[in-house]
Amino acid sequence: MQAVLGIDVGGTSIKAGLFTPEGELLEERRIKTPALVDEGAFALVTGGIEKLLSAHDAAPADVVACGLDIPGPVADDGTVGFLPNIQLDPEGLVGAIGRAFPNASVAFVNDANAAALGEMWAGSAHGASSFVLIALGTGVGAGVVVGGRLVAGARGAGGEIGHITVNPAEERTCGCGRKGCLEQYASAKGVVRLYLAECERRGVAPAPVEHETDTLTVFRALESGDECAKLAVDMMCEYLAQAMSQVSCVIDPQLYLIGGGVAGGFSAFAPELRRRFAAHALSTCKDARIEAASLGNQAAMYGCAYEALRLRREQGLD
Repeated sequence: MQAVLGIDVGGTSIKAGLFTPEGELLEERRIKTPALVDEGAFALVTGGIEKLLSAHDAAPADVVACGLDIPGPVADDGTVGFLPNIQLDPEGLVGAIGRAFPNASVAFVNDANAAALGEMWAGSAHGASSFVLIALGTGVGAGVVVGGRLVAGARGAGGEIGHITVNPAEERTCGCGRKGCLEQYASAKGVVRLYLAECERRGVAPAPVEHETDTLTVFRALESGDECAKLAVDMMCEYLAQAMSQVSCVIDPQLYLIGGGVAGGFSAFAPELRRRFAAHALSTCKDARIEAASLGNQAAMYGCAYEALRLRREQGLD
């Protein structure tokens, strides 16, 4: 059999998916590893994958494509940029993968970009050639697809819509060092911060938020009629709609997909987001659909497998 691998790379563990070339996920496994910076760690990864293959009567030589997604910028030429949240030697890992699976085409993809490709291959964007997946999680990222191809950019910063300036008057500094970025309002941290700040301003007790990214509690408060929660979510929608309207002037996608942890409350804020986007967008762009992503935390795994297959075809190996 021909086997395809999609590997979601993390600093202490990875999630490996075994696919058919047609996109059927046969099995997913987690492989715990230390920092991915030496041969011992690489061997844990390749060894875990070999066990996964063996469980499906496949051998390392059967792997024809292997995609890896990482939480950092990856340029158009495959160059990996700065990796602030993970200890990883990209070249070392690629070399180990290449030696373990000698017939495989290997592709590196940014995690948000991979998620977008996954949704195009097997999720909510199937059949769409132009769309943007917006991942609202601890931060805000996006995967941009135009003409069925990723737009990564010369330095891998294509899709960094979390750092579009939406409030020049903001005094707080974003993690990127700038101020007034979308990420400060539409990320999970941003929504919770807006909610707690409004409760404090009004002198009312907030719902019992468990941690700084606990948007689930905020959305529950919204559904129960909490005015502070409504203000926080409305502000999130306002700034997100502003950013999306600017993206539409450049990309003009037919579809926006909302993913990430905040998307768990999509049904609660979708009508308001759609209304505000239509109000802000250029008239020719305002009819872009806004839907929820469907593959959840498996989207990136699907997407990097898809990109590796695309690379193989581009290399003329299939």
